[in-house]
Amino acid sequence: MTHNTSELLEAYPASINLDRDLLAKCIAACIECAQACTACADACLSEEMVADLRKCIRTDLDCADLCETTARVLSRHTGYDASITRAVLTACMTACRSCAEECEAHASMHEHCRLCAEACRACEQACEALLAAIG
Repeated sequence: MTHNTSELLEAYPASINLDRDLLAKCIAACIECAQACTACADACLSEEMVADLRKCIRTDLDCADLCETTARVLSRHTGYDASITRAVLTACMTACRSCAEECEAHASMHEHCRLCAEACRACEQACEALLAAIG
């Protein structure tokens, strides 16, 4: 059985200092982006011109790592520290922006890059919305 992020946040027994809906959306966007970046990096490795995609692969993998870390940090609420949440959201937004820009440069030639760029932009926006709510 799987549980969605919103259900798990609602089951948290104590108060959460963040808007649970924005939090759930951001966690889900981070997880989706991490998967898209991992898949894009792997697809880039299968392209004939793999050497031309070296930066894209590196950016994909960096973004995937930061998105996964962000999702994990946002999923923990005991002993909450807003400064850590702000820092991780800012880092994730930066990685998503860089990855989206890199993938957009290849999007006309590679569908996986176009899809990855979309996931990165969605994650960047979700992080930005949550960061704005934190203040």
